[in-house]
Amino acid sequence: MGRKRSRNASITPDILLRAYSIGLFPMAEAADDPEIFWVEPEVRGIIPLNDFHISKSLAKAIRQKPFDIRFDTAFEKVLDKCAEPAPDRPSTWINQTIRELYTALHQMGHAHSVEAFEGDELVGGLYGVSLGAAFFGESMFSRRSNASKISLVYLVERLKAQGFVLLDTQFTTDHLKTFGAVDMPKAEYEGLLHSAVCMPHMPFLRANTAP
Repeated sequence: MGRKRSRNASITPDILLRAYSIGLFPMAEAADDPEIFWVEPEVRGIIPLNDFHISKSLAKAIRQKPFDIRFDTAFEKVLDKCAEPAPDRPSTWINQTIRELYTALHQMGHAHSVEAFEGDELVGGLYGVSLGAAFFGESMFSRRSNASKISLVYLVERLKAQGFVLLDTQFTTDHLKTFGAVDMPKAEYEGLLHSAVCMPHMPFLRANTAP
């Protein structure tokens, strides 16, 4: 996995979008590390939108409508929740620089969130970056059973409905592979990425938020 450290003052939201367009994304060593580095994996994780699948148990849970799913109504809260330590994730790579950059991208219409609410409480969700017809998933969190999984299902249905062609997960995990995530060699990924980011910028929001 290639990485290159960068001075934070030299990074702008426009530079960040350019980095995504050529296959780079930023991370920090820890939340209290003031610097970030660029990551360029040799093998990239993606979820093919047409091969996305869910288990019967998750489909049953979705039909029970346990959460109020919303889009782009609490982006900064989702980012904050993703940055919080959790039992399965005692540390985080989301530092203050990343918070500021992605908040700026959200204000520009290039970063979005899916939010799972239980009443007035935010209990799960995810956020990522959109560019052209590509969506780059960044992080997710869950404070209730299935909250992040259901958020991902709603994300995929939204992307398919809006005409997106690429869902980048950066890496694959056993969890993501249950939805159909696959590893893709860098050269193959770059071709798919180029085609997606050269398409017109797809709108993320629409009136109907149901999958």
